[in-house]
Amino acid sequence: MSIPHVSLTFFYFSKNYFWAFRQMGVGYRQLKDVTGLRFKKLLGTGGGDGFSLRPDFRTYAFLGVWESAAQAQTFLDTHPFMQAYYQKASAHRTLHLKPYKSSGLWDGQNPFTPASQQPPSADQAVAILTRASLRWNRLAAFWKAVPAASKALSNAQGVQFYKGIGEWPWIQQATVSIWNQAEAVHQFAYKGPHAKIVKKTRQQQWYAEDLFARFVLLSDTQKIKHS
Repeated sequence: MSIPHVSLTFFYFSKNYFWAFRQMGVGYRQLKDVTGLRFKKLLGTGGGDGFSLRPDFRTYAFLGVWESAAQAQTFLDTHPFMQAYYQKASAHRTLHLKPYKSSGLWDGQNPFTPASQQPPSADQAVAILTRASLRWNRLAAFWKAVPAASKALSNAQGVQFYKGIGEWPWIQQATVSIWNQAEAVHQFAYKGPHAKIVKKTRQQQWYAEDLFARFVLLSDTQKIKHS
């Protein structure tokens, strides 16, 4: 199996809120039998800085894992699913990613393998995706720790962008972030306040399932629709 190509598109809405929310349920109908699409997720996002119990009904995301970059681009450029989103959204932002390290499971599989195992160059931007299904009896502990984790991330050196995403509010959570370089991620994850939070998640077994993936950021484009 070849190294997958990953696309992550954020859609920003200034109207059509009900349409966008409804797609979380009905949108998958259009994603059956898409050529080259190995894995897909329609995702909501968190309010505020992205780490809130309150959903952000203005922002949604589509994650696709593809056999090739060409198949991803064809879908993004031409498929009716994407065209409808482009028409309804006021802006969208697409990240193209190449996984170089991934561990853990998402719905019983690791969609980002086989990863390249080739680390990025020192000056190459990287993206990080963490995802977890929370145990019901650990929800309170998790959300109690969220403000500290959010503050640590917002204060981290080298982070360009971050957003909380998820399939279901409160219980299936993920975070995507973009960093100037891999070393900045290492400093944040293993040598700062965030490391203590990660240690606690392991010791107290907060997660029923979790995944941690690192990507080379191939491109990052944004388009704003002018009315």
